[in-house]
Amino acid sequence: MPETFGGNYTLISACRSCGSPRLSPVIDLGPMPLSDALVAPGSDRSREPKYPLSVVFCEDCSLLQILETVDARVLFGADYPYYSSFSDRLVEHARQNVEGIMELTGVDGSSLVVEIASNDGYLLQWFVKAGVPVLGVDPAPGPAAAASARGIPTLNQFFDLALAKRIRGEKKAADVIIGNNVLAHVPDLNGFVAAMAELLAEDGTIVMEFPYVRDLIEQREFDTIYHEHHCYFSVGSVQGLFRRHGLELIRVEHHDIHGGSLRVHFSRHGDPDPDVGRILEMEAESGMHHFDYYRDFARAVEDIRSDLVELLDSLLEGGARLAAYGAAAKGAILVNSCGIGDRIEYVVDRNDHKQGLEMPGASIPIVGPPHLVEDPPDYLLILAWNFKDEIMGQQAAFSEHGGRFVIPIPAPTVH
Repeated sequence: MPETFGGNYTLISACRSCGSPRLSPVIDLGPMPLSDALVAPGSDRSREPKYPLSVVFCEDCSLLQILETVDARVLFGADYPYYSSFSDRLVEHARQNVEGIMELTGVDGSSLVVEIASNDGYLLQWFVKAGVPVLGVDPAPGPAAAASARGIPTLNQFFDLALAKRIRGEKKAADVIIGNNVLAHVPDLNGFVAAMAELLAEDGTIVMEFPYVRDLIEQREFDTIYHEHHCYFSVGSVQGLFRRHGLELIRVEHHDIHGGSLRVHFSRHGDPDPDVGRILEMEAESGMHHFDYYRDFARAVEDIRSDLVELLDSLLEGGARLAAYGAAAKGAILVNSCGIGDRIEYVVDRNDHKQGLEMPGASIPIVGPPHLVEDPPDYLLILAWNFKDEIMGQQAAFSEHGGRFVIPIPAPTVH
């Protein structure tokens, strides 16, 4: 299949955060399809685009990042299929997050909470139920429309400095700005943080959540690397980015969602929580701000890929049938980088926006959960392994009837 070049794809030559040209290669996954570019059945697969996907480490600010930048309008276009509300665990995680923010910040009916990349309103709904005024911003038309239909005010736009000034002028400065799993999606990090600083009230708080690079490296979560994720943050690298714009890191929390995530709080004023110093010290002691920490990642990934292929082939050679669960972005990377698309009969997903389509880069049909009952395989490879407990609980009947689950990360195992 051809790689796509030209207007939809560029290469960086300097760090997305600090501008340093000292970028050291960590891993090259080769040409990969866009993870959320699901394909209609019968499409001409020879014309399906693939883009290079390579990761580098900034020797000056320690930010891990991909070299490639695909046009955001291509990544988050009209067919963007990710709807957060289909994960019960993610919705509950959001509810608990909102409760914590309300307790820490004291927002009420006179406040304004703005969420960037608000998706289908899965998080802002909890503020609305508490009587706190909100505004969502999301560039993907489908999820933004779903949020608006739920009564959550949502702007279907990309967030930038011009929009920040407009919101501040038409409404007010934001008392809280939230961004869950959006910071990594932004190619222009400094422009994005500058826009948040413009919108933030003088005594406001920014709360960001994103996958933690330490979990990615140590748990070998290579399938978290895809074109939508431009960057992979440590506490040290994100602190430097926000400090450049007059925002100080005051709180850090580690959560196990999405295979390990950080939730960080920034403000213009205030003293850091003691945990900030502790986690920065831990990162320094573990060597996370030096290239040696990342040097062996590519070799570890190759071990996972070869072990998974060997495991699946042994099951199939024994006469077993194999399907998968979770048509997730990370699943597309795992399937394509391991070359296992021809081994999987179908992929199950609860998201009806994905059902009836096929996985990118591999002609695997996406079906709804009833198909798993109607035509059960012997083994179910959980591609959305970050929600493996939720999925295994929902599909208890599958295992009760003799089905087994295969978990690929951090090492291929059968449950």
